[in-house]
Amino acid sequence: MAVEQRGIELVSPSERYGRPRDLLFLWTGTTMGVFTLVYGTVVVSLGLSFPQAVLAIVIGNLLSFPLVGLTSLQGPAVGTSTMAVSRAAFGPKGARVLSFFGWINMVGFEAGGMVLITFASLALLDQAGIASQSAALKVGVIVVAALIQLVLPLVGHAAVMKAQKYFTWVFVAMFAVMAVLVGPKVQATAGGGADFATFTVAVALVMSCGGLSWAPLGSDYSRYLPASSSRKAVFGYAALGGLVPYVLLMTLGAAVATVVKDAGDPVSGLPGALPSWFVVPYLLLAIVTLFAVNTTDLYSSGLNLQASGIKLNRSAAVVLDLVICVAITCVAVFSDSFNTMLNTFLGLLILWLAPWAGVYLTDWLRRRGSYDAEGLFAEAGPYHGRGGVRWNGIIAQAAGMVAAALWINSAAFTGPLSQATGGSDLSIFAGVAVAGLVYAVLERRPAPVPVPA
Repeated sequence: MAVEQRGIELVSPSERYGRPRDLLFLWTGTTMGVFTLVYGTVVVSLGLSFPQAVLAIVIGNLLSFPLVGLTSLQGPAVGTSTMAVSRAAFGPKGARVLSFFGWINMVGFEAGGMVLITFASLALLDQAGIASQSAALKVGVIVVAALIQLVLPLVGHAAVMKAQKYFTWVFVAMFAVMAVLVGPKVQATAGGGADFATFTVAVALVMSCGGLSWAPLGSDYSRYLPASSSRKAVFGYAALGGLVPYVLLMTLGAAVATVVKDAGDPVSGLPGALPSWFVVPYLLLAIVTLFAVNTTDLYSSGLNLQASGIKLNRSAAVVLDLVICVAITCVAVFSDSFNTMLNTFLGLLILWLAPWAGVYLTDWLRRRGSYDAEGLFAEAGPYHGRGGVRWNGIIAQAAGMVAAALWINSAAFTGPLSQATGGSDLSIFAGVAVAGLVYAVLERRPAPVPVPA
């Protein structure tokens, strides 16, 4: 299979293929992983009871995964990546900053996945009787994992779509077995529960690690679909493909957390809820699912790096991303502070993702979903703004970031409005609403609708 050469360049009609339902397998295969289980254990670790955790998981995912469906709509219509479409709101140069944030977003998740792959691989070696505490062995495992991880994202879109389809069926079967094994042990009434402020923090965490973080990738995988693809099907398959696995697996992770205390470490914690005969299959499952998630992240991070203005072809961008991920993974594996790093990362994502979503959705609504595909790449096209920057979008983004920062409650810092309301976290809602409202006010004039060629 040939290596895909196209980056964010427009996909011509003659090169389109696939059906909207392919997005269901792509997003299910991507989100049905051990990382999703870990998010469920983190929700319970905030102090929520199991029923509260399930409610937060359902609400957070129902509110966030429709964003993935909405950002997938532009793929068939325009034929480029989500962050390239953002040029309509921010201008070609202004969008570079947001694309760079998107690249950091993906690199962070990739590094997190590589860390967990390393932990699971070392635990598997322990099961085989091989001492895994050697620094040289840890580095060797990281390097081998990186080389394996490189293959699918480097080959490209077609390989990723096909692999995720097969991964989906394997993951469904394995996690079903795991649910049957864990279910009878669940302590549904364990824990006294948390107050409303803590509950809002949990909802924000669920949205941050769920649909909100995946939204910038929507069109990356729908852009090869024919322009005639059903919009309802594109939206529905993309949204449900991530929503259903996240709700089910995060709930399973929350259930495991009621059985095994301090189960946030998916290698040493979660297997404690499983019979000994299933530990090795579980570790193998963990490794494969994490590779699947990282495949999607790594492919899109290369596109985001291109959209940020870095002059690299897609293959070179993928390799550069992986090298950086290896460096971050080495730091995290030897620092013994992975969980703290993960929580801080998820909290800080909100500061740019929520306002970006507010601006993107408002721009999509005012343009009635119609964009000039060629204009997104034109030197002085309809989205050029002043000097390549559309300042209304940038101002709205900045206003939304300030609003989100005022109401965030993360491991890094707590905003003043959060402190004034007992530690509540309404940062996502504040960021989306303020950015969207400011953008709508600044862009009062009706947007021109492009005339089909």
